[in-house]
Amino acid sequence: MKRLSILGCTGSIGKNVLRIVEQFPERFSVAALAAGRNADLLLAQIRQFAPEVVVVLDDGLADHVRKRLGPEEKVEILHGESGYEAAATLDSADLVVSAMVGSAGLLPTLAAVEHGKPVALANKESLVMAGEVLMEAARRHAVSIIPVDSEHSAIFQALAGQRKQDLKKILLTASGGPFLQTSKEELEDISPEVALRHPTWKMGPKITIDSATLMNKGLEVMEAKWLFNVPLEAIEVVIHPESIIHSMVAYCDGSVIAQMGLPDMRIPIAYALSYPERLWLELPEPDFCRMGALTFQEPDLEKFPCLALAFQACRAGLTYPAVLNAANETAVRSFLGHRIRFGQISRIVEDTLDKHEPVSDPGLSDILSADAWARRAAEVAV
Repeated sequence: MKRLSILGCTGSIGKNVLRIVEQFPERFSVAALAAGRNADLLLAQIRQFAPEVVVVLDDGLADHVRKRLGPEEKVEILHGESGYEAAATLDSADLVVSAMVGSAGLLPTLAAVEHGKPVALANKESLVMAGEVLMEAARRHAVSIIPVDSEHSAIFQALAGQRKQDLKKILLTASGGPFLQTSKEELEDISPEVALRHPTWKMGPKITIDSATLMNKGLEVMEAKWLFNVPLEAIEVVIHPESIIHSMVAYCDGSVIAQMGLPDMRIPIAYALSYPERLWLELPEPDFCRMGALTFQEPDLEKFPCLALAFQACRAGLTYPAVLNAANETAVRSFLGHRIRFGQISRIVEDTLDKHEPVSDPGLSDILSADAWARRAAEVAV
């Protein structure tokens, strides 16, 4: 029985993790659930999965959850940063699922690694902001970080059994989002309601907007760089609207190994939870005889400047990736709140990057300071 601590239990990834737990009760149980503000869903999860520790965003929500639990429901209710860190380092947890959205996931993910906990990683921002810090900690503590993102799970699987020195490049696929066929001019004034209609994947609002701008793919490029220890030049983004090939690895002899499957997040999640085993999910494989053509194209960096900015920040290194991420989170939040137009997201990110004075050889405190500065600068730009 593997005990899970799930950071981000009420989000899209967290809910799918719990679907796997529900399907395989003989394999998995829940040690801790960490949520944000969705108290109603969290209470339902507590009653179904009986964790020993639960975390919410603040003390007011913690009191609210306590009052709604019966005296027979024995669970410790924590809140805030210290609570998330406690869930990430819980002695009884065998695996930490890092599925919080955004930069909030960095500190608890790092805490899990520093305490020797293996991590199933869905919070890409941890590696975007502090890839070197996090991976060095994982090496120092001999901790496994297993990717949950479908693309990185695909790369992880395509690398299995191969020699690292034979790798030529990683081909990171992207659906292209809802605006692949939309003109650059039309994109300027797209509404949040329209941008949230992703054609393939069902995700939370922030990640859905990042997919619409292709910033999500830029963040995944940085994640792949650190996760698989490859240079940026060895990572290529390929638009693949059908989302059947989840990513590929090209080798020095011209061979390309691809991982394929229907676009269902339970597949990479289950693999991360059960690695190196595979679970019988009762999901179908693609029907290749009926699906029609699989198509590919290069990303349009003029129409989707966020992807170009992500490559630029990754290439520059230092504290630029943390600034990119923070500025983007601020801009996306403003867009979802109808405070800015869709086209302004990339311009706010670019403006914030241009104003940044980077720190050489940054440690964790430098990264967090850059993150805070970028949020203030981007908010001013809004």
